[in-house]
Amino acid sequence: MKKSLFVILSLVLIAAFALSACGPAEAPATEEPMQEPAVEEPMEEPTEEPAAEATEEPAEEATFDTYITIWSDDMLTPVLLGFVEDFQNEYGIGLVVENVPDRNDQFPIAAPAGEGPDIIMLAHDRLGGFADSGLLAPIDLGDKAANFNPAALQAYSYNGQLVGVPYAVENMAFFYNTDMVDTPPTTWDEVMEVGGALVDAGEATYALALAGTTYDAYPLMTAFGGYVFGTNEDGSYNPQDVGIDSEGMIAAGDFIKAGVEAGYISSSTDWDTAHVQFETGEVPFLMAGPWALDRLRESGVPYAITNFPSETAVGAPFSGVQGFAVNALSDNVLLAQAFLTEFLATDASMQKLAEGSNRPSAWLSVTSDDPDLAAFGEIAAVAQPMPNIPEMGSVWGSWGDATTLVVNGEQDAAEAYGNAAAQIRDLIAGAAAGMVNVPGSWQAASGACEGDWDPACEGSALTDNGDGTYSATFELPAGDYEAKVAMDGAWTENYGVDGAADGDNYAFTVEADGTVTFTYDSETHLLDIVIE
Repeated sequence: MKKSLFVILSLVLIAAFALSACGPAEAPATEEPMQEPAVEEPMEEPTEEPAAEATEEPAEEATFDTYITIWSDDMLTPVLLGFVEDFQNEYGIGLVVENVPDRNDQFPIAAPAGEGPDIIMLAHDRLGGFADSGLLAPIDLGDKAANFNPAALQAYSYNGQLVGVPYAVENMAFFYNTDMVDTPPTTWDEVMEVGGALVDAGEATYALALAGTTYDAYPLMTAFGGYVFGTNEDGSYNPQDVGIDSEGMIAAGDFIKAGVEAGYISSSTDWDTAHVQFETGEVPFLMAGPWALDRLRESGVPYAITNFPSETAVGAPFSGVQGFAVNALSDNVLLAQAFLTEFLATDASMQKLAEGSNRPSAWLSVTSDDPDLAAFGEIAAVAQPMPNIPEMGSVWGSWGDATTLVVNGEQDAAEAYGNAAAQIRDLIAGAAAGMVNVPGSWQAASGACEGDWDPACEGSALTDNGDGTYSATFELPAGDYEAKVAMDGAWTENYGVDGAADGDNYAFTVEADGTVTFTYDSETHLLDIVIE
């Protein structure tokens, strides 16, 4: 495949040269026609009084017959811009790098209209929906596949086919306070023994604080054998094998419930609260990701990073993989594939991407001077890729509610996770098809639902008004709340502020006990919130 891409690339360049000799070149597919792609530092300006002997004409800005465009984010755009000059000089093809913060929302709209990028930077859990819509072209890495973290390649595959090139892996790790703990525990029973002794001695408030009910608690759940979806023979996730009510998940729930009742695990599952407790020495252990490194370092808490404790199985976090995918509807699919497989998939390029993203690399030979990132990279070897199948959108709400019920002591683990798994299976089977819901932090307070942020709760579903709008009115106590629109009882399709897909939550305040009316417009995807 490597050689054939170079042949194809050469043929494209020859064809482009021939066309340029016959007529005007086609403008690049950007909003600004023939925009200069290289937007790095401009050439040095002449001094105010140039020397008389300086007779050279200023270099003309380079233009190309063919351009490829990349949509990126604000973190990685500067790194990609650093590749522009080298790529253009080597291949004679223009490279445009655009920072598009809402690219996930814009891509499925722009690509079919012929206005999308040739390459888009994506988190792997967005691949499923885009691939099902025919928006992503396959990638063949050939022998270079051996240079990548196998788990990263698996995460960036869909239906057994690689649909992009991963560059970074991010996952959680187990932190411990080195002033409070000399040797990190290797099992969760030891976590309770060591942490519990600190609590009993008055040296800690809790042994452990949970930073969430699903993703952030998953390494504990997998240690007891819990899982979300089973896998097929090729390693892909099987949506018909739901593991939320597996023996391992229930055992993990029993462990959490016992820890809360003993006063060793905090009943709070708030992310910020858990991090503050670790940073101030109230808890000796924390499960956290590389995104928390800056605040942990700034807090001054002495810490070390190690593998997650195990119990009946290896404690494995979810892994999130960042990478680049090719727009299947682009006019430059072959060139975009060549850019990724021949220019980006190299030691030098991957090293720069890793340094610019502050994340462990998906390229095995990349090194880092940061011991924390190196530790995260080692743990990535046992991490499970976040399911990238659309059915994952049916899992989050019921799974999180079940954990909340267990932590609060309202249900035992078998009942909570059993009910959650049944709801998830029903959702996957289409039981909530057509439902328009407004899940948020208001649901439990209204009495309409047992928990918050549940997209499948029938009590908070909106009623079809017959004119393309859906509405419902609820009584709410005074307070600050958030919400967004979710379709079909799941998070797979959801709309936030300004009707943006996967957009920000709507925030609203009820000044005094009263009613709140939600009205959703199915044409604009806008949500109107009226408080009375």
